This record gives sequence, C-alpha cells and structure tokens, in this order.
Amino acid sequence: METSELIKKVRKIEIKTRGLSSNIFAGQYHTAFKGRGMAFSEVREYQYGDDVRDIDWNVTARFNKPYVKVFEEERELTVMLLVDVSGSLDFGTKVQMKRDMVTEIAATLAFSAIQNNDKIGVVFFSDKIEKYIPPKKGRKHILYIIREMLDFHADSKRTDIGTAIEFLTSVAKRRCTAFLLSDFYVRRSFQQQLQIANRKHDVVAIQVYDKRASDLPNIGLMKVVDAETGHEQYIDTSSRRLREAYRRSWLKTQRELKDTFAKSQVDNVSIATDEDYVKALLGLFEQRG
Repeated sequence: METSELIKKVRKIEIKTRGLSSNIFAGQYHTAFKGRGMAFSEVREYQYGDDVRDIDWNVTARFNKPYVKVFEEERELTVMLLVDVSGSLDFGTKVQMKRDMVTEIAATLAFSAIQNNDKIGVVFFSDKIEKYIPPKKGRKHILYIIREMLDFHADSKRTDIGTAIEFLTSVAKRRCTAFLLSDFYVRRSFQQQLQIANRKHDVVAIQVYDKRASDLPNIGLMKVVDAETGHEQYIDTSSRRLREAYRRSWLKTQRELKDTFAKSQVDNVSIATDEDYVKALLGLFEQRG
C-alpha cells in the first residue's frame, strides 16, 4: 500500500473509531473490564462504620487518633489484542472484508482502552506468531498498531488459534484482558489452551464472519477456493440438497465453537460483516457489566 494512501486510511479509521470509543464506549468499557483489584489511595480520619481492619496503625500512633487506609479500584489494565491475519480474513461479499471489520473493532477497543489509561499490545497470528507488539500507552502507539493492521502481510495463510493463545499465556506475566479477534475458520481444537489462558487472564472472543459462510446463494455452477489451502473446486449451488448440507455444516461448526467458549467460560460475540459492530460490542459490554 502506498504511504499516502496508508496514512489516509489510518486517519479515516482513527476519526471513526476514536469517536465511537469516546462517545459510546467509555463508560461501558470501564464497567465491563475492571482493574486488577484495589490499590491504596490515601489515609483519612476514622469514621463510625469504617472497617477496623483498614486502620493504619503507624499514622494512628503518630497523630494519637485513628486513621484508616482508603483504597480505590486499580483501573490500569494491560489489554492484548490477538488478531487473526490468516488468508480466510481476506473475504467479503457484503459491506466489507472480514479483515477490515476486524481492524475497525480492534482500533475501537484500543482507543477505549487508552481513555482508561490502559496499555495495549497486539499479537498477529496465522498458524504461527506473525508479529508481536508489546503493550504500551498512547495515541502514537495505537496509530502504529492500526498502520500495521492495514498493511500487514502474513507469511502463512493458515490458522492455529491454539498457538496464539499459548503465546499469550507465555508472554503476559501479569493478568490482562485479551480480545481474540478471528473468523474462527479452524480445523483443530483450541479448547485446552483457551481454558488454561482464561484461568490466568480475562479472555473475550469476537467472531467476525461473512453471511456467505452460513448460506450459499442459488446461482448455479460456482468456483470456490479455500483461502487457507488454495484448494479449488466447482460446486452446483442450484442443488437444494447441497445448499442445505452447507447450512447444516455451518450450524454444526457454530455449535461446536459456542460449546468451546462455554466450557472455557469465555464471553463471546459473533458479528457479520453487514451488521453494526457497535451494537454488538455494546451488547457484549452490557452482558459483562
């Protein structure tokens, strides 16, 4: 992508997603993704009803009257974005490509996070770790992340979500919130890795899919290409039996995916490329609030 074109795209995404995060998501994000716990803030004089376990005995001895420690929620989080960059994301028959929507959602989450003074890191993955951007704060860092998402070319077209989750578990030493963004076009289970990761971290799964993945149009003979393996074949979409089998296969895959998330206790949402991802994310935030 030309540098000038890339800058324009980055700017366009920043304007849209920064506005969304400040006008819509700020409060919901704060509520949905709380900090690690309670941090010491200050001391004040003891008041009737205060917990005696909060008395600061050193300050109390110094002033000869009881003082208590005041704690507040420790808000600062580390947020990790696990972004699928495999070949299957380069597909879209409706409003936009799956990859474009994933980029917008990731940018919106990133701007929501920095408004809460959180650090943001990114893992680009296919069937291997393609790139790791360590967590940092600030607008400049997020613009770098958006630029990378727009212009990144993966070495591999295949997907292995388990590898990405294992990398998260090894690289993130402290508890973090991790957003797993993918179409979940996978051939092997990642449930074990997800269960292990979600015990240590707060993992949230966001599926982006195209409606053509669930329903075949009746348009006669059509060539289909597997974006990850390159395998090509012709199918006759005028066959009702074929279209019904295709639909059943999609529903079965979705049931298995939801089962994986349920067993791993991972909050999740599925968003089609022609749907409003703002509404879907707000629904996810409210579900957690």
